[in-house]
Amino acid sequence: MEKFGPLVNSIISHMHEGVLLTRKRGDILYHNPAALEMLGIKQCSSLKDIKEQTGLNLQKSILRAAFDAGEEDAAARPSGEFVTFEERIAFSGFTRFIEFQTGLVRVDQDEELRILLLKNITEQKRIEAVFNEIANSGIITNDPKMLEINAKLSHISPTKASVLLQGESGTGKTLLARMIHKNSKRANCPFVEVNCAAIPDSLLESELFGHVKGAFTGAVQSRAGRFQTAHKGTLFLDEISEIPLHLQPKLLKAIEEQSIQMVGSDKNVEVDVRVISASNQELRSLVDQGKFRADLFYRLAVIPLNIPPLRERPGDLPLLINHFCDQLVARGYPDGITCTKEAMSLMLDYHWPGNVRELVNAVEHGMILAENKVVTPSCLPQDIRSITGSSQQAAEPVQGMSDSAQRQLIVNMLRQAGGSKSEAARMLGIDRSTLWRRMQRLGLQ
Repeated sequence: MEKFGPLVNSIISHMHEGVLLTRKRGDILYHNPAALEMLGIKQCSSLKDIKEQTGLNLQKSILRAAFDAGEEDAAARPSGEFVTFEERIAFSGFTRFIEFQTGLVRVDQDEELRILLLKNITEQKRIEAVFNEIANSGIITNDPKMLEINAKLSHISPTKASVLLQGESGTGKTLLARMIHKNSKRANCPFVEVNCAAIPDSLLESELFGHVKGAFTGAVQSRAGRFQTAHKGTLFLDEISEIPLHLQPKLLKAIEEQSIQMVGSDKNVEVDVRVISASNQELRSLVDQGKFRADLFYRLAVIPLNIPPLRERPGDLPLLINHFCDQLVARGYPDGITCTKEAMSLMLDYHWPGNVRELVNAVEHGMILAENKVVTPSCLPQDIRSITGSSQQAAEPVQGMSDSAQRQLIVNMLRQAGGSKSEAARMLGIDRSTLWRRMQRLGLQ
């Protein structure tokens, strides 16, 4: 077998996958160039060297992977079975994701060696990150109102009831609609989205119900509508308030009877569709104004959910900022970016008219313009740097004061208010969310 040594070494040295061969205690007997390149190091003689150069504790990771694979006594008596785990490594200011496969191989009766196979899965992770943003299935929140909504979803999702999601633009209504579908009995069937505001009135009927050949000029062939496409699944009607009045009776009939008539046809087509709708306007108010049919409103709002704007849940800001930073890192942005106290204060004080959608853009803006991996106020969007919102105007009683003076004033007001943040905010002449943000910035719990 000796004569095959150079041949095997030549083959392994040209592999794109990394290879490490070590003794049980961690001494490295062999590595190919790909392994060092993936780890971002020039040389190593032991797993301890890798830890010192990259911060990656492979011995600990191997043990954890073995435990996760069901080896209860992995530390004392490892089985040697191959296990797989992933690690995240900072490399030249960016993050690299490496998949490791490792196990023990016996070379003679007295010695077993550990082989580690490395695979760079960074691109795969970035692709997954993009799709995960589209099909995100969780709410990142600590806010009591959002947690209450999240708890309701477990009861709502398995039913066939229509759900109306109301809230400002960018609050996450589409995300909630996808969550309801994903956790329903229809999860394996289509989830069809229609933005009613993006389709001209003249085309909306055909878009929803389809048309037969010759129904109108240009209808050269029959075409199924969104109700048919969503058969057995869920139809999400975003911006439902933009449905024209003349079309609302036909939509009501389709939802109630679970049957439609294609444009240009008098034949009924049976469908099985659950409808979830969303609006950034208050539909009840539109009903009172005669701009929306009451009977359709009641059919859509079997389960109404009102999503609070981001400014009313300031406690979610740090959570969401960290979450979006992780998503951007997975997509290829630099890792290890930090935010100065001043920049974070601006974000906490901002009123976020665009809600979570605007926050995502602001985080990406900050990461792109970060200097030496630090986000300063100058890295944030202009709207945030020049705050003119009502929350800032309301905070005038403490503007211009030093942090220590602000801290003492807030502590005194809380003491006088018996610990009530609402009462303390009233005494200060600001709203409760502004008080909460200032307490966060000043380190007051």
